[in-house]
Formats: sequence, C-alpha cells, structure tokens
Amino acid sequence: MTQAVIQALGESALILNTGASVTLECQQRLWAIAAKAWHWPHVRDVVPGMNNLTILFDPLTADAQQLADKLQSAWDSASISQKAGRKIDIPVTYGGDNGPDLEEVARHTGLSPAEVVKRHTAAEYIVYFIGFQPGFPYLGGLDPQLATPRRSEPRLVVPAGSVGIGGSQTGIYPAASPGGWQLIGHSALRLFDPGANPPTLLQPGDRVRFVASEVIA
Repeated sequence: MTQAVIQALGESALILNTGASVTLECQQRLWAIAAKAWHWPHVRDVVPGMNNLTILFDPLTADAQQLADKLQSAWDSASISQKAGRKIDIPVTYGGDNGPDLEEVARHTGLSPAEVVKRHTAAEYIVYFIGFQPGFPYLGGLDPQLATPRRSEPRLVVPAGSVGIGGSQTGIYPAASPGGWQLIGHSALRLFDPGANPPTLLQPGDRVRFVASEVIA
C-alpha cells in the first residue's frame, strides 16, 4: 500500500499527500476518507485533490496532532470507495475554431484528426477531482496514445467550454481563463452555475463520455 505523508499547512490545515502516480484506486481511497472526515469534530472543510487530501479545522478547538493521527489511521484502514458516480454525456464540437489544437495533437500522436476524435470519444472517463477553477474536472481514462504536452506558450484567454488535453489528462474549462492545454473541441454544456445546488455539474467519481456533435476538418 502507498505510504501517505501528513504535513501541516499553517495552523489550521493538514494535507495528506500520497506522492503516488495518478491512479483510480488512490483517488477512491481519498474519497472514502473525505466522506468520513466531514463528520469529524472541529473540521471546517475537506478538499480532495489529485493524490492528496486537505483538511481545514478550527485551530482554537482542535488538537492538530490528534487530527493528524486520525487522518493517518483513516488512510491506513481506508477501503476503496465503491461510490457509484453518475453517467454524464458531454456534447463536443471538435476542430476548427472550436478546437484549434486538434491538428497539433494529431501531429504529435501520429494519428489523423478523425482518429484523435474517435479515441477521445471512445473512452469512459472518471472525474478524479475538481480544481484549478470552480467546476474544472480532471478526468482519468485518456487513451495513452492521445497524451500530448501542454502548449509551450499558454493562451491568455481560453473560452469557457473548451475541451483540452494536457499531458495524460483531458478536461473542460468551465469559465474563460488563461490556460496551456491543447484545445481540441468545445462544449456548450454549462459546468459551473453559482446559483445551482450543487454549483458544479460534475462531481468526483462521476463517469463522463464525450459525444461528437460535429467534427470540423
């Protein structure tokens, strides 16, 4: 079993870091611990990340060392969460102005643009965690042959709804922001709505399929 390292983040937070490669099993263990930690006394917030888990607590009432020991014990005894995530289809327009880097991904991988789209839509992805910006899903399950390095010069503005590949992962930008992922398509689906409950469309453990609504050569 992967060893976890627990460190203090200031006086009111602890982070459990596995230091492991990205795996679904590791994420499932973190989800199971997060579900329990929400109910621990003095805990204010629980934030699952990629191979890590951050717990924010009340420093005036909590004993940080006892909480760290509890977190370590939870990791040592955690069982894999069998959380049944929802199945969500994401419609995507690939290529053209909606996916300006599709040709670059094709060039890097040695595949045709059509084959890139075929492989990207063939997989079922798992939402590993939400981060970077509200509602941004980091998805596991990308075909290894589609892995493409981030752009050497990030864009100052990536449009909301852009679907991209960054290294061995794929994801969707919920809001316009700077970004360096290779953009291969665009979805009109709204991933973050501050007025909704919950405000993020996708949650850790959800299963995602991309559906090509159009491919522009």
